[in-house]
Amino acid sequence: QVQLVESGGGLVQPGGSLRLSCAASGSIFSINNMGWYRQPPGKQRELVAIITSDGSTNYGDSVKGRFTISRDNAKNTVDLQMNTLKPEDTAVYYCNAWAIVVGTYKYLGVWGQGTLVTVSS
Repeated sequence: QVQLVESGGGLVQPGGSLRLSCAASGSIFSINNMGWYRQPPGKQRELVAIITSDGSTNYGDSVKGRFTISRDNAKNTVDLQMNTLKPEDTAVYYCNAWAIVVGTYKYLGVWGQGTLVTVSS
């Protein structure tokens, strides 16, 4: 089994910055894509950013130029640097990974428990 744990959420002022981290653990053979999604209050979950195993990235339109996703393959971690935060960035942020569990040959989609980011003055 594979588990993801997010950290770094909290309250931040508009225009400020915050860095989220996510660590994968368990019986991991390999991890392909990793990413961040978010769910604002009363809205559906949406893509924030994804990163492939070789470092290729894609971002949601609303965060392009402000957020940066990165990963450390040796540590099985993925980070999200969030700059110039806006009130509309307020959401629960979820880490996501597609992993192959030891002893299997299929990718398993895994989600973290979520971490709350609140952007408010």
